[in-house]
Amino acid sequence: MAAYDLAIVGAGILGLGHALAAARRGKRIVVIDRDAQANGASVRNFGFVTVTGQGAGDCWELARRARDVWKEIAGPAGIDILQRGLVLAARLPESEAVIDAFLKTGMGEGCEKLTAAQAQRFVPCLKAEAAPVALYSPHEVRVESRSAVPLVARYLAEQHDVVFRRSTSVVAVEAPRLITADGEVIEAEAVIICPGDDYTSLFPERIAAYGVTRCKLQMLRVTPAQPIPFQTAVMSDLGLGRYLGYSELPEATPLKRRLDVEMAAERENGIHLIVTQSADGSLVVGDSHHYATTPDPFGAQEVDELILRELDAVLDLPGRTVSERWIGTYASAYGRWRFTDKPSDSVRIVIVTAGCGASTAFGIGEETIDELYG
Repeated sequence: MAAYDLAIVGAGILGLGHALAAARRGKRIVVIDRDAQANGASVRNFGFVTVTGQGAGDCWELARRARDVWKEIAGPAGIDILQRGLVLAARLPESEAVIDAFLKTGMGEGCEKLTAAQAQRFVPCLKAEAAPVALYSPHEVRVESRSAVPLVARYLAEQHDVVFRRSTSVVAVEAPRLITADGEVIEAEAVIICPGDDYTSLFPERIAAYGVTRCKLQMLRVTPAQPIPFQTAVMSDLGLGRYLGYSELPEATPLKRRLDVEMAAERENGIHLIVTQSADGSLVVGDSHHYATTPDPFGAQEVDELILRELDAVLDLPGRTVSERWIGTYASAYGRWRFTDKPSDSVRIVIVTAGCGASTAFGIGEETIDELYG
């Protein structure tokens, strides 16, 4: 008998999502990661588990399921849910038509259109002129990704006996064997590889067939001069032009045309506003999107200024300061948001090729484990 039923390569949120789904089936699991702790896209994001606005179909459906799993494990894992819901502030006339159309879809269930005054009950510093109308969604939850991802791993180790092998690189998978860089052999009956945006370490020719590249994003932490509590996350018109659940609606075409003209720099840099709040009152703000096989590691001041300009157009934060800046990268592929490849009956490669890993990982994990084990 192999030492483990399942080996998972990659301890980001997608790998952890698969580990949780398998653990709930009572499987013996080892999770192997090359880094000493979570260091990639899983901890460099908003921690915003987004449902509303995800692309229609499986992305939206898996986001709903993943959101439910986050809520199920938050208490047992010691994870604080810091915010619930979303207010999308819309200041352009064309945006209202998109919101109205969205609310008529099945994805709009439970959401509603608000006035500025109503939206300010959730976000007191929201500028009235930035939200003649607003879309409210109750579906989202927000966690602090930097702490939540390690807490999920600890929960799996302590409550489900999942074994973690950190600072360990896997150089070959020949199920039921995995070979590490130092020559160790780990035995597992099945293997799931969740490599993030590492396309060259394992099965590079299979991954390359999906046309993968990388997306680089810039993000900031903004500290208000005075404490201002947020009940929900915040987005703006730019989100209606980018998130597929809105932007693929026919009614979004006039809005996208206007954004392309009046906010050309933001659109060219893939900027849309997301603001979430941490427990200390600071705000996680972003983000931008630039694509390259190997993105450069440098943040551009002009991109940060565009993000902050949109922040200031939407929220009244006099005296706010930028206390932190960082860059993230994640996997990307044109025309798809994720893929699962099957090198053999007992091996799967699973990659999310969009910025929705934290929002869908637990749902994808259940789907993969159901397919693998029946």
